[in-house]
Amino acid sequence: MRYKITVIKGDGIGPEVVNSALEVISVLPVAFEFNFAEAGFSAYKKHGTSLPDETIKKIEKSDAVFFGAVTTPPKIKDFKSAIVSLRKYFDLYANLRPIKGIKNPRIDFVVIRENTEGLYTGAEYERDDAVVSERVISREGSYRILRFAFEYAKQNKRKKLTAVHKANVIRKADGMFLEIAKELAEDFPEVEFEDRLVDSCAYQIVRRPEDFDVIVTANMFGDILSDLAGAVVEGLGVLPSANIGENIGVFEPVHGSAPKHKGKDKVNPTAAILAFAMLLDFLKEENYADILRNSVYSVINSGYTTYDLGGSLSCSEFSKKVKNCLRKNL
Repeated sequence: MRYKITVIKGDGIGPEVVNSALEVISVLPVAFEFNFAEAGFSAYKKHGTSLPDETIKKIEKSDAVFFGAVTTPPKIKDFKSAIVSLRKYFDLYANLRPIKGIKNPRIDFVVIRENTEGLYTGAEYERDDAVVSERVISREGSYRILRFAFEYAKQNKRKKLTAVHKANVIRKADGMFLEIAKELAEDFPEVEFEDRLVDSCAYQIVRRPEDFDVIVTANMFGDILSDLAGAVVEGLGVLPSANIGENIGVFEPVHGSAPKHKGKDKVNPTAAILAFAMLLDFLKEENYADILRNSVYSVINSGYTTYDLGGSLSCSEFSKKVKNCLRKNL
């Protein structure tokens, strides 16, 4: 079978980490048809939009999307984030961020966040001398992300699910989220259920990260908690993520476009390589996904790392190490 993959390199270091990942996976005995498309600030400067129609058309014909990183300039009022627009357009309601310690494998949990609602919808307006940002949490949106998380835990043999909220203060919205979580927990007796306040969860992620298995929460809470979790492992440079909808998935590194490092062959491509491993999982090529992940872990644990992990390898040198290791493991 030949898989159709839309590749969006994006801005800043996006092209470098994407090219590195594609070079690594070129040795896999899996047939891919890569179609390259534009998105991000560079696309905006060229087409007047961060997400051109041609890109959307290519994605609609694809099995999955491999996404680099994009820049969102704060001073352009009509600019819309390409990745946020993708999430909305294709209803990519589930965001998965695995938090796995490479040097400390006892840390191994997943943050699942609702990806289309909450404060990130951009619904803002001015009222008198203030700005109001709307945080909309729907019953339907809460139900489907919570069910997704419980099913993910069950299918991946995860033992515990933690629903994170702020229902003690945001009583109606987060109270509804928590109520639905408790109701769904009854349908999944094999998964231990608990709930935590978001501030308590942040504290415990730092203090005892090994206690968590699956965390499910609202959009902004999940964004903050997953970045915080990067600090208890090897950093954002090793964290991949997935945006999942009913029919398509978009896979990307957690880190941003880091324009100051553009073109220096310096950055860590691990997150992008592991994001492609998640893409392989999505395509039901789990065996090759595991081999790819293990090859990355093996190289890092052997002491071959980029600057952010204390090493001296360039982006391309590290990728070459992983590619050679992957070839041996196949």
